[in-house]
Amino acid sequence: MRAIWKGAIAFGLVNVPVKVYAATEDHDVSLHQVHEKDGGRIRYQRRCEICGEVVEYKDIAKAYDDGEQTVVLTDEDLASLPVEKSREIDVVEFVPSDQVDPILFDRTYYLEPDSKSTKSYVLLRRTLEDTDRTAIVQFSLRQKSRLGALRVRGDVMTLQTLLWEDEVREAAFPSLDEKVRISAKELEMSSALVESFSSDFNPAEFTDDYQEQLKTLIEAKLEKGEAVDTDETFGVEDEEEGGKVLDLMEALRRSVEKNRDKKSGGSKSSGSGTRPSSGTRSEEDKPAEKKPAARKTATKTRKGA
Repeated sequence: MRAIWKGAIAFGLVNVPVKVYAATEDHDVSLHQVHEKDGGRIRYQRRCEICGEVVEYKDIAKAYDDGEQTVVLTDEDLASLPVEKSREIDVVEFVPSDQVDPILFDRTYYLEPDSKSTKSYVLLRRTLEDTDRTAIVQFSLRQKSRLGALRVRGDVMTLQTLLWEDEVREAAFPSLDEKVRISAKELEMSSALVESFSSDFNPAEFTDDYQEQLKTLIEAKLEKGEAVDTDETFGVEDEEEGGKVLDLMEALRRSVEKNRDKKSGGSKSSGSGTRPSSGTRSEEDKPAEKKPAARKTATKTRKGA
């Protein structure tokens, strides 16, 4: 894992240097949008509405619009804010762990000691465990002020970002105001049903069936030859203006012709085979000018093929 942030937990005169790591990751199979007819990749461009030019990501700034005027905020403007310069995870208070409503939990990060001596880190971790307390903290990450909770998971401390109170919607449903009569027998039977399903939770016992079936479907299509050539379909774009469209159209034409030749020669027998890897994450939001060279593996399938 690679640290995404470095700072220090600060409470009183105690300072605990730490590195911050993302604790979770997405395992979904990455799918792209393509033209159903020929498998050509659908890409989005960041185009300026005034001059009509395609804008590179490095030239894009953020802005606030109040309905009448627009204020442009550059990276330099945002970096000048005092809160963004802070590298402290400031402990505000220690609260009983059961007082933190799980609905407030957002992202989870691991905290690794970032000093030669881990004594202060272990001391804080042990204190949280022994007192059954959660440290409520405030810090700045990625140009935002954050509220967080320091908790313990095994031998490591975790930092869970919390939603602000006004980000949680109120559950105001008129149907819940209706009076409902529950008999003692119904409650007894319901409790018995719960007891029959009672168990200790083990997340390792559960799998994402949809993703497993999707991988099997992709592998089956590859075994049957129902795929288009990635390199020829996406092509290598010319930097000259106007050359991109011509190169892409030519690549699509050749890809369609090659795919037809494959099908006319007879399809291969199907088989389960090994499951393909999940591959790289989607590049839908990246500008076309900066996309990496196309992969050689033919893994893009046509919808409904």
